[in-house]
Amino acid sequence: MSTDKSVRDPAAAAIPATVTKTDAEWREVLTPEQHHILRQAGTERPFGRAYEEFKRQGGGTYFCAGCGAELFSSAHKFDSHCGWPAFYDPANAKNVRMLEDHSLGRARTEVRCAVCDGHLGHVFKGEGFETPTDQRYCINGVALKFVPQAGAGS
Repeated sequence: MSTDKSVRDPAAAAIPATVTKTDAEWREVLTPEQHHILRQAGTERPFGRAYEEFKRQGGGTYFCAGCGAELFSSAHKFDSHCGWPAFYDPANAKNVRMLEDHSLGRARTEVRCAVCDGHLGHVFKGEGFETPTDQRYCINGVALKFVPQAGAGS
């Protein structure tokens, strides 16, 4: 997960309705780990560097590392002790889409960026977390770019 302090007003940034690039173009703008997760639906190891950064970050917004679309807010994050960043709701639901995923022989719900179609993680319901939605968006940290709110630090 990267922190971008250079973005002053990310909400003002014009994000296109969709971002389409060739694999070669994605490889030019993403790190190998980001490419593996966002473009090949990979999963980072639990309790890694991105997760440790996530736990330390204060107030701010999480954007797609692939296209910059607003995805999650620190106001909705919580510690699920699963080893990946967890949120109970997206900050901007129109930028997040869900797909059925049967890749591990069981039904899950995959979470993707609706703008660039990047794989973000999965959402789980009814796990008993004391959150307003009883949902856990389990998101790969390297798929996110964190922008601290003014005066919040990281």
